[in-house]
This record gives sequence, structure tokens and C-alpha cells, in this order.
Amino acid sequence: MKQTSQSAHARELKVGSIGIWSVLPRYAPEGAGLAAAKDLEEMGFGTLWVPGGVDNGILASLDELMDATSSITLAAGVLNIWMHEPEEVAAWWNGQSPERQSRLVMGIGVSHGPLIGDAYKDVKPLAKMRAYVNALEAAGMPLGRVALGGLGPKMLELAATRTAGTHPYLVSPRHSAAAREIMGPDALIAPHQNVILESDAATARAWARGMLSAYLNLPNYMNNWLRDGFSQQEIDDVNDRLVDSLFAWGDLDAIAARIQEHFDAGADHVALHVTSANGLAAGIDEHMPIWRELAKLL
Repeated sequence: MKQTSQSAHARELKVGSIGIWSVLPRYAPEGAGLAAAKDLEEMGFGTLWVPGGVDNGILASLDELMDATSSITLAAGVLNIWMHEPEEVAAWWNGQSPERQSRLVMGIGVSHGPLIGDAYKDVKPLAKMRAYVNALEAAGMPLGRVALGGLGPKMLELAATRTAGTHPYLVSPRHSAAAREIMGPDALIAPHQNVILESDAATARAWARGMLSAYLNLPNYMNNWLRDGFSQQEIDDVNDRLVDSLFAWGDLDAIAARIQEHFDAGADHVALHVTSANGLAAGIDEHMPIWRELAKLL
């Protein structure tokens, strides 16, 4: 498939053009997630993004995934800055060998008020992130290995001026275009993209709405969709236009077309997040054949 040239930071971080975003390599039981990570590496995906937003175990998980693989880039998508002191993250980073450091990208995010609680009301998210980035640097973490989970313009500006770039979650190709305009030519732009390998519109959209239901009470996403041109009513209704903007669904050609939309908009890398029939309950056995199909796009 046609792609665009990558930014300076994307080339330096060696993220490749297409990656996989998944909870399963972190949380699947009895070593199955680590085996899946190795399989994804062998399929040729450039980066494996694993979430860290709901607990404080992402660093230990990255260690395990690093041990289980040999070449794929591993990325936090994203570490929750409320759950890790910057000194802890920097010390962990500096304890890695240079070879391991070359395969790591530290995505970091400011999380969401409903998840953090009252403490979130007492700070400005942008100010908290700026202070966290400054503290990371002071503790010895190279900011060229950091990407912010940026959605709004000011967070994207911070990402462009202080870190390698951004890894935004639940966004459309329009967001990739806006990010590139704000961030300039050299920043990494690595959006998360939901994919559903299902061509029946009613079925695909039902699966998409099931996945989105967990995010509709998080203002950061809602505000970003409003900036992206959706009305409050469209968001409240989770209408087809919103679903189709956030989810690439259909056959492999349809998925490829959405990935290319991101590249044409200025993205360097697209992290594919599979949604399937069983939603959040889906296991590796359900996702593995879909990952193998998606690997044909590499």
C-alpha cells in the first residue's frame, strides 16, 4: 500500500508504519500474552502498543515483553502519569541496556477526571503534563523517547516542543491532519485506529458502539470529538457518522484505505486496535487470525 515518508522522530524511534495496539499481551493469562507478542513480532508489525492507563504495572509488563521478544519496538500506550512518579520512570529507563532502550517508546498520558477523582479537579491537565515532562528530563529520561497522548491543540504543541511527538487515542484522520499542522514536519504522529474486519454495516457498527460505551463518559474524548466537527447530539446518539469516523470497518481493502487516510493526513505510524464480536471479552484466539489478516497490509 502507498505510504508517506516518515518524520525525523519516527525514523529515529523505528516504530515502522503499522503497529498493533492491544491489551492482550499485557493481561492474557499464563504467558499467552507474551507468546502473542512474539507472534506479532514474527508477523512483521513495527510496534506493539500496550495500555497502562488503569494500573501501575506497565513498566514491569514492558520488561516481560522485552524479554519475550527480540526486535519489535514496544511502546506504552499510554503510561498514566498519576500512577507513576517521573523519577520512577526515569530510573527504570536508565536501568535498561542501550539495546533495550532502542526498542522502547514511552507514551504518557494525563488520564481522565472520572478515573482519577477529586485530585483531577485541583490541577490543569496541561500544567500537570508540562511539570511531569520537566521532571522526567531532570531525572535523566531522554524526551526523544517520549510521546504524549495528546488530543487538544495545546497538548499537541507541548508534545511537539518537548517530546518526540504524540500517540493520540480514539481519533480520526482529521485529527492526524490537525496534529501535523500544529506539530510541524519532524514530530512523531502515531494515532490509534480502531479496526473491525467485518463487512456487514449493522454488525460492525454494533460492535463499535459496544466498544465506545466505555469512553462516552470521559470528557477529554468528548471534547476532542466536538473539536473534530461532531455535534453534541451526534455524540450522545453515537450516530453512524461518529462511529464511521473512529472505526475502520469492512474488508482488508477498507482497512488499508483508512490507514492511508492517516498517512495522507500526515501520520507516520498507525496503531491498529482490533474490535471483534466479543468486545472487551475477546481473547487471543479471537484476535490472532485477525492480526494475521492485518499483517498482509505490511
